Formats: sequence, structure tokens, C-alpha cells
Amino acid sequence: MSDSFASAVYILCFVASAACGLLLARSYLRSGARLLLWSSLCFIALACNNLTLVADLVVFQDHDLKLARLSFSLIAVSVLLFGFVWDLEDSR
Repeated sequence: MSDSFASAVYILCFVASAACGLLLARSYLRSGARLLLWSSLCFIALACNNLTLVADLVVFQDHDLKLARLSFSLIAVSVLLFGFVWDLEDSR
């Protein structure tokens, strides 16, 4: 895979996850469903992860940002898991 093609794929992944996060946040503001809130926060953290991936592999090739990327992934999954558990407890 050429460098420009890989960069375009990384940027498109960032744009897609950021758009999903924003659309979910907009739906949350309209409906108030908390699952939409947790999902939007997860996708926004995944967008930050993808942005860090672009910075790591395209912009700052001599720096290693793997720990930051993994941290954003952990935050994204943790937020969504917390939201699932919290909403499950409130529905009882």
C-alpha cells in the first residue's frame, strides 16, 4: 500500500468516526436517550484515537504515540461499557 493511499484511509477513518460521534450526539440532544450519549462519547474517543493514528504514522513518524492511541481506545471502550452497565442498573 502506498503512503498516500494509507494516509487517505487513516484520514477517512477519522472523518467517519467523528461524523458518527457527532450524529449520535445530535440524536442524543433530540431524544435524550442515554445510550446515544454513551455511544457518541465512545465514537468521539475513537475519532481521537484515529487522529492520533494519523499523527503517529503520517505526521510524526519519528515519535511513537502508541501509548496515546491505546489510551484513547481504552477510554472509548470503558465509556461504552460504563454506559451499558449504568443504564442496565437504572432499568431495574
